[in-house]
Amino acid sequence: MSILDRQGRLFGKVSLLDLGAALVILFVVAGIFISPGSSGRINGQDKPQAVEADVIVRGLNVLNPESLMTQFSPGSKLSFVIRNQPAGQVDIKSVRQLDRTLAVPQSDGSLKALKDPRPDSYSVDMIVTVTGKGQKTKEGLVLGNTKMKIGSTVEIDQLNYNFNGTVIDIRYLDSN
Repeated sequence: MSILDRQGRLFGKVSLLDLGAALVILFVVAGIFISPGSSGRINGQDKPQAVEADVIVRGLNVLNPESLMTQFSPGSKLSFVIRNQPAGQVDIKSVRQLDRTLAVPQSDGSLKALKDPRPDSYSVDMIVTVTGKGQKTKEGLVLGNTKMKIGSTVEIDQLNYNFNGTVIDIRYLDSN
């Protein structure tokens, strides 16, 4: 009896192709369970830390801006959506309404920014400062498994409003 017969079987019983496939499967399974992994951490960061971000909202059209501003009380929660991915809830730290200004030409040819005198302006500009827990990685802040950077557009979603803003600052509050 020869070791390898005419049909490629070892000792006439086991096919070389079947044996090769079984070894590949065995090595893959062993690699999954034996090789070290990141154990669920994002880029080596295992502990969320407190972060604070400023989001600017420009030109939000609303019938009653004062009524909208009262809904943003410090300590209440906002739902954040970053790059069409829900990023969870963040706390409102502060909200500051910005004055609407117009560029007014001066007699010397320069421009001066003056407060918009129109009483029927149904538009509001504001800066919302929010706090939450995120992970600091080599690529930046990860909030709710989504990267958030300065310039990122975020969607602020609540019961009776949904609008977009732009992240203009990110601060890490503790140094872990």
